[in-house]
Amino acid sequence: MDDAPTSNDIRLREGSSIAQRLIKAGFAAGVALCFTPGLFTHDTMEVIISVVALLVGAGLIAGVMFAPAVVWIITPTEILIGQQRPFGRLHSRVIPKDEITALQVSGSRSAKARFQLTFTLASGENLTSPPMSDVTHVRETVARIAAQFDVPDVEAPANPVDASNPEMHLGEPIEPFPSRDIWIVAAIAAVLCAVPYAYKLWRGLSPGWLDITLLPVGAIAAFAVYRLANRATGAFWIIRQGDIRIERLWGDGSPRADHIEGRDVKTISVERRGRSEDEHCLVQIRLQSGRRFRSPRIGSRLEARAVGTEIVRRLAIAPENNQI
Repeated sequence: MDDAPTSNDIRLREGSSIAQRLIKAGFAAGVALCFTPGLFTHDTMEVIISVVALLVGAGLIAGVMFAPAVVWIITPTEILIGQQRPFGRLHSRVIPKDEITALQVSGSRSAKARFQLTFTLASGENLTSPPMSDVTHVRETVARIAAQFDVPDVEAPANPVDASNPEMHLGEPIEPFPSRDIWIVAAIAAVLCAVPYAYKLWRGLSPGWLDITLLPVGAIAAFAVYRLANRATGAFWIIRQGDIRIERLWGDGSPRADHIEGRDVKTISVERRGRSEDEHCLVQIRLQSGRRFRSPRIGSRLEARAVGTEIVRRLAIAPENNQI
């Protein structure tokens, strides 16, 4: 595992850094500590809830802090697998080329731009690799590995962000919600806000200020659903050589499209939109005009950087504007 890899080696990694582990563990500890006051009450149910919350929090902290970091180094003749826990020894394994009989590429349900390699050994054992970081060259990498290990009939995955595609796709093609569904959801929002007021009247009680306030809130919520439901469908990015087409919907369901060319871009960067850098990273483009466009979620920071780098290449974005 200490040998320096050659340029033909492929490295795949999985596992959070120490800083990321500490952040996740601190969040779990904070949530668990919120329930500790219940331990000092005389209510049996509150004590049980607090104990369960503390046990769950401790389990999450242990799972985060002791999860192993895995590294695969795929060379032309073998696969080197290293696994190490934060406070443990390095466990290594070498898989020679002649032990590999089959190779499959599997995608992820949570992120379309995520792929893992599954090797079948002569013993029948299946080994699944960490996710591939360079998601824009999945077909090329898979073909290269299959040729190295003489594995026949490896099916190329359907990869919407592969650099070999004339068009790279981020997100899903958008369609407006049916008008009937929007009206139903808007009506439900209005009715739910009117329930407390109607209940007080039905019981012969005087509605309170909160019950009265919920009536206009329900009307506003219903109007917001009617006007903004189609905008919540997100965006569909079509990345071509020289430009990006971004398809979205207006509030009334009519389509709208924006076009971005390289000369329009002031900065392009990778941004996190969520709690984890392993799942919620995307590409952000800021135009010379000041407008900002955020892509649909891609996946980890490494995966988002690979997509952003391909966008820079296709749009010929100037180096000084590249913040990936």
